[in-house]
Amino acid sequence: MTASPSQTGSPNLKATQPLLRAEDVSILYGSTVAVSNVFLDIFQYQITAFIGPSGCGKSTLLRCFNRTNDLIPGAQVKGNITFQGIDLYAKQVDPVEVRRRIGMVFQKPNPFPKSIYNNIAFGARINGYKGDMDELVETSLTRAALWDEVKDKLNESGLSLSGGQQQRLCIARAIAVQPEVILMDEPCSALDPISTLRVEELMQELKEQYTIVIVTHNMQQASRVSDKTAFFNAEATDQGSKRGYLVEYDDTVNIFTNPKEDYTRDYVSGRFG
Repeated sequence: MTASPSQTGSPNLKATQPLLRAEDVSILYGSTVAVSNVFLDIFQYQITAFIGPSGCGKSTLLRCFNRTNDLIPGAQVKGNITFQGIDLYAKQVDPVEVRRRIGMVFQKPNPFPKSIYNNIAFGARINGYKGDMDELVETSLTRAALWDEVKDKLNESGLSLSGGQQQRLCIARAIAVQPEVILMDEPCSALDPISTLRVEELMQELKEQYTIVIVTHNMQQASRVSDKTAFFNAEATDQGSKRGYLVEYDDTVNIFTNPKEDYTRDYVSGRFG
């Protein structure tokens, strides 16, 4: 990837052009179509939520934005996905660099079996970071609202933390490699309500410097934290599998108070899903 980083952290420089764009994207596992014909623009310094029932392809699409699906045998992406106008699937694009610029936080907290300090430092070292590592660790943990809780036990295992702390550690780990986008795949589904609230507050703070895309089954969470919401649904195929598709994408307030599609209205009102 050759485009210069556009991250500025300044709300005054929010782009009017999409940072990420999916154009007629379909995703297949072998011959099975998991997601079909998605058109979607994601804008800088906003939180975009993907909602919809199980099996509609939300997480599958999310993983395409940093090429994590490349690691799944038989996965294939058709259509065009761009980041800052660059085709993420072009032959000359390094998927490792894609994953540095577009980080991922998974559903279940997954700290490395290392110290808290080395959980943060590991990725930076792999990516050739030459600056002050102590400063980077402190800054990353501070941005993830975790520094005050762990500053006196940086040499203890990241696995010793509570579930909510572990998830914030994983967010700090993603921040440490200086991405521009953070993808979050149901980051609160394994957390208690208090930890969930803290992660939601953290997302609001982070969007001043990062673009965030979140998959969530929790419609209340989507309505609380996101600027835009994409509602996906699934239909049965002749082969007996489910094929996901995008029903509606709009400002979150419109999705939850004045949706254009009946399916959207039925889902957000709890009639199915």
